[in-house]
Amino acid sequence: MQIQFGDYSISDDKSYLQVGTILRFLAQSYWANQRSEEAVRKSIDNSICYGVYHGPRQIGFARIVTDHATMYWLCDVFVDDDYRGQGIGKRLIETIAGADALQGLTGILGTLDAHGLYEQYGFRKDESRFMRKRPELFR
Repeated sequence: MQIQFGDYSISDDKSYLQVGTILRFLAQSYWANQRSEEAVRKSIDNSICYGVYHGPRQIGFARIVTDHATMYWLCDVFVDDDYRGQGIGKRLIETIAGADALQGLTGILGTLDAHGLYEQYGFRKDESRFMRKRPELFR
């Protein structure tokens, strides 16, 4: 799958991923700064991954862990600081929330500060920092 919007694209093709970019960003994040390079690489290998690109440059990322039957976990979401505030993160989450392969599955994620973004796409805050997106069937 590849989506074009303006000068940007979103793809779930792992061959486009720039692992060095992902490693650098996650090393500076509050949630993954203790992960080893090996763990990050293995997590990418075993997940559905979405990259966001400005031309050939990767500027965003998100990873989905799923059993393909009941649930998915949305994690490791980022947009490069230089590209924030342009709706790129919204487009990334919209793409993931609308993905055919995830329909009918319960989505979960953890965030300290982006609840408003995820609520726009059906996720609801739990008693802690975790959020859950229930399938339409259960709403």
